[in-house]
Amino acid sequence: MSDDYLPQDYPPGADSRWPVQLPPRAWLTILRRVWIMAGFHELGLIAGGLAFYCFLALTPLIAATVMIYGLIGDADTVREQMQSIVEIVPPEVAHVLEQQLIQIVSTSSGVTGLALFIALFFAIFGGMRAANGMIAALNIVNEEHETRGTIAVSLRAASLTLAAVLIALTGVLSGGVFAWLQSRAAFFLGDSTATLFKWLTWLAAILLGTAGFALIMRFGPDRRPAKWRWLAPGASLATLLWLAVSFGFSLYVAYISDYNATYGSLSAIVVFLMWLYLSAYGVLLGALLNAEIERQVFRDTTKGIDRPPGKRGAVLADILDDRVPTRRDLEDRKVNRARVARHQHEA
Repeated sequence: MSDDYLPQDYPPGADSRWPVQLPPRAWLTILRRVWIMAGFHELGLIAGGLAFYCFLALTPLIAATVMIYGLIGDADTVREQMQSIVEIVPPEVAHVLEQQLIQIVSTSSGVTGLALFIALFFAIFGGMRAANGMIAALNIVNEEHETRGTIAVSLRAASLTLAAVLIALTGVLSGGVFAWLQSRAAFFLGDSTATLFKWLTWLAAILLGTAGFALIMRFGPDRRPAKWRWLAPGASLATLLWLAVSFGFSLYVAYISDYNATYGSLSAIVVFLMWLYLSAYGVLLGALLNAEIERQVFRDTTKGIDRPPGKRGAVLADILDDRVPTRRDLEDRKVNRARVARHQHEA
């Protein structure tokens, strides 16, 4: 990094080349900003909207996964191989997923040729609701304004949707492979080796989830993509939070709260939406962590050769002030933006 645009009194970690080089003081500053900006961006409200879009897109996403799987294998086995996935979510969520899965498998097994292509197209189109919601949420977290045209955004959403389907498909296939290896290892080599394969299954799931979230965080927002290494902390946090939410909320529903008594026949849908909301909040927290790391580091965090601030194509990568803002600062910034926008409109 050139020292001609590095502030003389630069904050800790500003000259770091990798996230692991950030000192403890820098992480403390970053976490303080994450706490403040989560409230400023109304992350809870954004997560609620994202959860709703994911709820609408879930059935088309499952349908696309099943139909693509049917091209290379027996779609009737998808339900069995997905058991390891739905076991970590609350029972009500697993029940809703299982019902949708059975219906899709039973209706898509005879779809072939052009009909399969058309059905897959509409399934991906329906699943784009979640991708569009995620793109909008990531733009807010990264403080970017959407400047791409409708066609460009739609193509980006379709690509992210297809990538999510392929990642889910990879997870289903790898889960089945690891389950087969675990059973064979238990038979030939004993329980200790089977336990090793079980831990390897979880490690593969965490790595796959981290890669998927990093892909979304890199290509979702309207900005110059960040380098992969600067996306790793937030993507890893999103994966771990999703696992913690799934396990923790399952225990909460099972032993603490009685949703059936409160919501009756709607309890399964309410639990499902709440799980989606908490999951979306965790993913957005991961994206916000990446954003605040990028604000902390003065080196160019975007792909390609290093560029000076102002020419990096990303708002947070171009910022040269890591000061932890107060709520008054944020409100003043909001008022100034509104004043500038009004002046431009009047002009």
